[in-house]
Parts: sequence; structure tokens; C-alpha cells
Amino acid sequence: MIASQRHLFSIPEDVRYLNCAYMAPLSHAVSAAMVEGARLKEQPWNFHPQDFFTLVETFREKAGRLVGTAPDNLAVVPSVSYGLAVAAANLSLGQGRKVVTLGEQFPSNVYPWQELAQREGGEVIAVRREADACWTGAVLDAIDADTAIVAVPHCHWADGRVVDLVAVGEKCRSVGAALVLDLTQSLGAMPIDFNAVKPDFAVAACYKWLMGPYGLGILYVDPKHQGGRPIEQNWINRAGSQDFTRLVDYRGDYQPGARRFDMGEKSNAPSMMGAGAALDFLLDHGVGAIAETLAHKTSRLAAKAAELGLTSAPVGKRAPHFLSLEFPAGLPDGLTEKLGEAKVFVSARGQSLRVTPHLYNTEADEEALLATLRRVLA
Repeated sequence: MIASQRHLFSIPEDVRYLNCAYMAPLSHAVSAAMVEGARLKEQPWNFHPQDFFTLVETFREKAGRLVGTAPDNLAVVPSVSYGLAVAAANLSLGQGRKVVTLGEQFPSNVYPWQELAQREGGEVIAVRREADACWTGAVLDAIDADTAIVAVPHCHWADGRVVDLVAVGEKCRSVGAALVLDLTQSLGAMPIDFNAVKPDFAVAACYKWLMGPYGLGILYVDPKHQGGRPIEQNWINRAGSQDFTRLVDYRGDYQPGARRFDMGEKSNAPSMMGAGAALDFLLDHGVGAIAETLAHKTSRLAAKAAELGLTSAPVGKRAPHFLSLEFPAGLPDGLTEKLGEAKVFVSARGQSLRVTPHLYNTEADEEALLATLRRVLA
């Protein structure tokens, strides 16, 4: 178990922030790195041409170590929607074929497929799980010879129930379907083996479990798609762009690997340096150890919540860092507002209370949540 790392964050002692799935707080180190990056823009004579590249490549190398893939397989994107637009632009659906998604999946991983289906004459299928099950069975049952794309997360953004991505990847390959992943609610808090899953594309925003700033994401692109079409044409992704004296020697070729899919103006020092410092935090502790620690926290909370009559899925059916508490009579009106008044911060999703702690949380945070729930339910 990793001890509480609250001292690394600017969280007041009386604030109980159990809402990392909403947005991670920035650590002192991340904030300091972002300020240092801003100083470079404040004094641009200290920002040299090579810095446009070294900043991004340092971040890309750290992201590769975290994910367990070569940096060449990763593109830097501004958002999940951008990364999924890249995927949709480089995959075909075809008349009468289908895209498999989860029911009530986060919209960023639905809208691109609805648009593609409308354009090409396909169909988007949103699967439904059994009440006490994870999502794996429903996804596997939906994949057949008519499936062109499976677009799913590792765990559902609202209920935290998991998808066995290794099994889904195997089923996709057996029918020739592409696998596209939105890992925003899992990458950094839940291990994934890309060599075993073999996704075609996978994207994650940095501002949740990657502990970084808003407006930045990581896109994994399988090597077989790295000759594909980017959705924007910017100067820095073209081959030879390191030589500022020859930028008007216009090139038709690109930087190697997935770099052709990088966003324009990617060399934003505050974002790059802040996100890099956030990855250092995750790499120092290890995703496996983080997942184990968060599983311990959510399991302890689940056991105590059960004493109040609240139910939840066990780890295995749900992600280790996600706890979705269900109320026998439905979610009480104004519950999150009442919790907020007690400086306990969680999220309501549907008829459940989503509790998502991280390493900055303490047992006192958990007790404050439970004490407020007791008062509300009394």
C-alpha cells in the first residue's frame, strides 16, 4: 500500500475530495512545472527552436514508459474527441456494418461513430449489461461478422464496471473488427497491456487519472495505421521541420511514427512540462501499486457503506479506483449538495453516487463521507 501523498497537493485539511474521475487536482510539482513553462513564454528569447521538439519528445517518452509502448506509437492530442476523430478518419465502416459501444457511454466515444455510421450507412449498437455483471459479456455477445469497429472504455465512466479488453481484442481480431479505446477513466490508475489488448487506437485525456492539466491527451496508434491521414496539416509534423531555415521547402512526408497525428501548436511549454511532471508522479509510484492502493481504499469504503444499506460491485466487476454506491430507494434529492456543504466532494451519476479517491485521500476523508451519508439517510 502507498501511504497518503496529500502533502504533495494543495488540498486543505478540511476538504474531502473523492472525485478524481471528475478532475484530478494538480500537485505542487505539476503547478510548479507549469509556472516554469509559462516563464519561457514570458521571456521567449530563452525558448529556442529545438525546444519546440525536445519538450514534446520528453513528454512522449514518459508517456511511452507509462503505457508500455514505444514513444513512436504515441501522438500528442488536445482532447479525446480529437483522438477519436483521427481514429474515425482512418477506419472504414461500410454499408450495413456496425460499431459496438456501451450503453450510456461517454459521448466523446459515441458522436464520431454516429457521424461515421450516418455517412457510410452503418449502425451504432449500444450494448446493455446484466444488472450484476461487468460489461464484458454484453460486448463479446455483440461482436460478430457484421462488426467493423468496437469503441469502448476499460471501465464505464459512470458505474466503473470493467470491460475485459484482452478478451474483446481477441474477439475483434477473430472477425476483423477494429478496436478503439477511450482510456480517460482508467489510464494511470489501472494497468493495461497494450501488447495483449492490441488496440488499433487508444486515447486518454490527461486531466483525470493522468493527474495533469486540461487540454492535453495521449493517442496510441497501432503501427499499421501510422501511414494514415491526419485530421489537420501543420508545419511541425512534416519531416525536416526541425530546420527552421528550410520550412518553405515544403515536404510531403511526415515525422516518423504516430507524430503525423500530433496536434498543431503542441509545443506549449506549460502544458507539456506540467503533464510531464504528472507522469513522473505516476511513474515513481507505479500504476500497479496505485491500482492496488485505490482498490484497498474503495473496498474499505464499500464495506462500511454496506452497513448503511448501500450496495456496490466488488473489485473485478468494477475498476479498482471506482466505487459506485447504489441506494435502495434511489439517490436522495440534493445529496451531492449536502455533501458539498460538508466539504465532501463526489459525483452523482444516474441513480448512483460515484466515489473516486486517489493517493491524496486519507481515512479521515472516507469517514467524513460516511458520517455525512449517515446523517442524510437517518
